[in-house]
Amino acid sequence: MDDVRHVLVLPDRDAAEEVAEAIGDRFGVNDEPQLVRDALAGEDDAEDVQWLVVVEDPDGTLDAAALDEFVADWDGWREAH
Repeated sequence: MDDVRHVLVLPDRDAAEEVAEAIGDRFGVNDEPQLVRDALAGEDDAEDVQWLVVVEDPDGTLDAAALDEFVADWDGWREAH
């Protein structure tokens, strides 16, 4: 099976940090998720950024629907890859 990577999109850094901390307890993720600042294309304002939480799922065991529901609590969503 190919490695799976889940990309969770959050509206701000605080939400992304909270998700990164909570995801380990909620889903048993052992590896530290990666936080990535994602400036929106064409946006000059530094406030117009999204934050990504990249979660590696090498065994493909994380439930996509459960991740969708989880990240929605922070006004975020999961990008399908």
